[in-house]
Amino acid sequence: MRYGSELREAVHSPGTTPLIGIYDMYSASIAAQHYDGFFVSGFGFAASHYGLPDIGFIAWPDIVAFVERLRLAFPGHHLLVDIDDGYVDPEVACHVVQKLERIGASGIILEDQKRPRRCGHEDGKLILPLEEYLEKLNLVLESRRDMVVVARTDATEEEEILRRAKALAETEADVVLVDGVRSVEWIRRVRQVIGDKPLLFNQIAGGKSPRLSLSELTELQCQVAIYSTPCLFAAHTAIDAALEELKKSDGRLPDTGRTGAVGVRSSLALLERNISRHHPAELQDAFA
Repeated sequence: MRYGSELREAVHSPGTTPLIGIYDMYSASIAAQHYDGFFVSGFGFAASHYGLPDIGFIAWPDIVAFVERLRLAFPGHHLLVDIDDGYVDPEVACHVVQKLERIGASGIILEDQKRPRRCGHEDGKLILPLEEYLEKLNLVLESRRDMVVVARTDATEEEEILRRAKALAETEADVVLVDGVRSVEWIRRVRQVIGDKPLLFNQIAGGKSPRLSLSELTELQCQVAIYSTPCLFAAHTAIDAALEELKKSDGRLPDTGRTGAVGVRSSLALLERNISRHHPAELQDAFA
């Protein structure tokens, strides 16, 4: 299976393609029951793998190992991977892209931030000179074979946002992302300057971008929507509530038969679906 082509086809199909941010194998197992596309979120991975904020702690071998585990368990899902700034060096960026493509990643997002980096919806972001970023981006584009490449700018000044969006759209990148876009009007302005290049919209709970439905994004001609943290934030809320309830009940576990809560049997049933020999033969053959 050519995973890049599969994702590219979805991007160019009618409507907005949703990709759900997952942060570990268990969250992916749950998300796989509802959606056929994942976003390997840097925010979520930094939080789950290191217990640290998304400000540059991720080491590329860790993200590659995670994607490899994901692809084996979910051979039929889109996997769009956040590789931040390509781990600083252009040669490293190209190496990581080739590694990810070989293990079955569908696509990557490469940003124009420079270190120290920040979450795209936080203040204080610094960006590379455009020419330096374009050089790195073009090297990555030459390194991929079929993989989808999303060119991302973290510019915050209005003129610079439009200048960079236009420049990114003129490259061979498949999709453009302006992260932290603050309004529907700005989505329209970006859409106008990038022509017919596919546009990706990133929304994160509590972030700077407006909360928009897939129908609204389709009307705005956004071909892809990534949801960076719904699983992570939902888990945070649920774990907090479950442990508060455990305290209140003097340590007595809930009766899963009566409450409908997840127990050992339902959890194991979920995880057993990830065993590779249980996958349809055509998907096993595709990944082989």
